Amino acid sequence: MSHKMFWKGVWGYLPANIVQGVVGFLTIVLFTRLLSPEDFGRYALAFSVMTLAHVAVFSWLEASMARFWAAESGVSLKGHFASLYRTAFALSAVFLIVIALGLWLWPMDLLFKTALAVGLAGAPARCLLKLGQERFRAAGEVGKAAGFDMAVSIGGLVIGVGFALAGAGGAAPLLGLGLAPLLALPFVLPGELKQAREGRFEPERMRTYAMYGYPIAMSLALTVVLSSTDRFLLAAFMDEAAVGAYHAGYSIANRTLDVLFLWLGSAGQPALVMALERGGKAELGRAAREQLSTFLLVGLPAAAGVALVAVPLSEVLIGEDLRVAAASITPWIALSALLYGLTAYYFGQAFTLGRKTKNLLAAMAIPAGANVILNLILVPRYGVMGAAWATAASFGLGLLATMALGRRVLPLPVPWESLMRCGVATAIMAVAVSVVPPLDGIVELILDASVGVIVYAAVALTINAAGVRDVALRLLERRRAGKAAA
Repeated sequence: MSHKMFWKGVWGYLPANIVQGVVGFLTIVLFTRLLSPEDFGRYALAFSVMTLAHVAVFSWLEASMARFWAAESGVSLKGHFASLYRTAFALSAVFLIVIALGLWLWPMDLLFKTALAVGLAGAPARCLLKLGQERFRAAGEVGKAAGFDMAVSIGGLVIGVGFALAGAGGAAPLLGLGLAPLLALPFVLPGELKQAREGRFEPERMRTYAMYGYPIAMSLALTVVLSSTDRFLLAAFMDEAAVGAYHAGYSIANRTLDVLFLWLGSAGQPALVMALERGGKAELGRAAREQLSTFLLVGLPAAAGVALVAVPLSEVLIGEDLRVAAASITPWIALSALLYGLTAYYFGQAFTLGRKTKNLLAAMAIPAGANVILNLILVPRYGVMGAAWATAASFGLGLLATMALGRRVLPLPVPWESLMRCGVATAIMAVAVSVVPPLDGIVELILDASVGVIVYAAVALTINAAGVRDVALRLLERRRAGKAAA
């Protein structure tokens, strides 16, 4: 069952993740041109604060919806919905009051305050929508979850661009991020609240959920610290334009890899939960090995490819004022994104599956602390490049810490043969792309990408990296059998 659920999710979430990838790139293309470097920097800083606030206040509810739905039924399931949604509404009310008072009393630049207020105000709507989507994912309702992902991604971009053209400055992208989930809520919330109304709030249940979910939220908050400390230190030691350049380069590389891992993780996490809950550790081990092999087959060449095409990619996607600095850090951020993807979407699952989420918090505290120290050392001397070095080193330390602590909770297998074969295919691809002549811009980008895809696919099939040739042959045999039956 977990095998079918994983692959149903992989193919079902593919359109949504393609859309998210395209929207992510268009966000960089459009906003680095529609906004000044300073406004883009304000947006980057406000986005980091907004993300941290959302994670700290609401993410534990979303994690609890995702983890505990499969184990509930009947009256218990109704209590699950009632407890989560009533807590979400109460937290939303307190959150909005606190941010209104805080921003009113906090003396800061008016433009930055406006952008920050817009971003924070949209957090409750994003939480309520996310609760519905997590329930869809846990239930295997791939079409609904993917459909709302696509609608909100596209709607957020369109709304943000509209406000940017109207002169909203750094607040424009955040207006899109806040209003799009709000507009989607009428299509999600009534059905979810119907189930919540039939249950009652259970304080003991919410204490259990908090004990499980809040360490996850805090570990995610530490991840936000990992990925945003550099921006605030760049603003302190340099200026907001430097923040804008760094955020542009970071977004290109990180978004590419994050979309891939989020795609596989959206399918993989519920499948691992189902495997453990209904098949035990033996089924979990088989499902986990298959998932990591797939992650490596896709993630290794993607990270190497982004690093190899950093210059033409920045020429195509980033405004002229920001592209040189952005291109210089892209390879390091691609490495960071790969390390984080393996940490968050695979090895970190040991803590959530084993319900020992406090260990996850400990694992993320190590790289978060190291990141602050490294940025304080490197940013004043090396600027944006120092921030990129600090990020890569910190995420590498985070992966090692998560692997070591996770083995004590619930060991997840490492398919070493798949790792080696995918690594060989990636290395050969990198050599092939590196000898392509530099033609600049979109021509070079298309040529590099085409060579990379063709070479990697050929080598991966030849050496059967992650069992890809076996899968291809099975699909071919099924297709032939279907034609013969017809």
